[in-house]
Amino acid sequence: MKVLFISVLTGISLLIACATDDSQESKQKNNNILKPATVAEISRSQVPHKLKSFNKSKKLMKKVYTGRQIAFYSGCQYDYIKIGNRKKARVNSKSCGYQIRKDFKRGINIEWEHVVPAWAFGHTRKCWRVGNKKCKRKGRKCCGKVDPVFRAMESDLHNLQPAIGELNGDRKHFRFSMIPGEKRKYGQIDFEIDFKEKVVEPRPEIRGDIARTYFYMEKTYGVRISNRQRKLFQAWNKQDPVDKWEKMRNEKIFRLQGNRNPFI
Repeated sequence: MKVLFISVLTGISLLIACATDDSQESKQKNNNILKPATVAEISRSQVPHKLKSFNKSKKLMKKVYTGRQIAFYSGCQYDYIKIGNRKKARVNSKSCGYQIRKDFKRGINIEWEHVVPAWAFGHTRKCWRVGNKKCKRKGRKCCGKVDPVFRAMESDLHNLQPAIGELNGDRKHFRFSMIPGEKRKYGQIDFEIDFKEKVVEPRPEIRGDIARTYFYMEKTYGVRISNRQRKLFQAWNKQDPVDKWEKMRNEKIFRLQGNRNPFI
């Protein structure tokens, strides 16, 4: 009777152990499925589009914004003016009350801004950290020369927005945040920046757009979002829901690039 009791206990222990192992194995499989590749690990075959030139992407974005030439961070209108043999996008400062803070040359022009900065998706790539024998220096230019994955990320239309050059330059790769008070450095433009803390607060009308761009870059390329940033972006996503223009922009990019932002 004692031997039988011990055998039953042993059998129950084995069943529990097997169930625990199965549960852990299942959990591990789920983690592997849900965890996106990191930016450092992603290969060219995992990129959902064929664009590979940032310069070409900038030209394509002109088509996306035909009929809606409004700068992203500022809300300023811009116009194309012929200068010599080229047309340049110039800021209409009267349309928004923009005042140049410091950089006149970039302050009058429109540039194509990476909402998720190139540093965020590039600095973990080997060409950025270490360099390459084909490059004189490591960093962004090296990655643009030798890394097809970086070129694809840099060229992704979903991450590009028209921005006043000065705002683009001042933003650098600062993270988005909320800044106490309303200290305006650019006239009436609702774009706050704290150079000491290296943070930027965008106007409310585009906060959801920014959040959904970050979610797209995370899902597509494994760009890391900190827990603090995720909570902020989740709030912004609710406070500033997808609007008609964002849907139109998504469809225009789909026709040019071949994939949509699934968060729109």
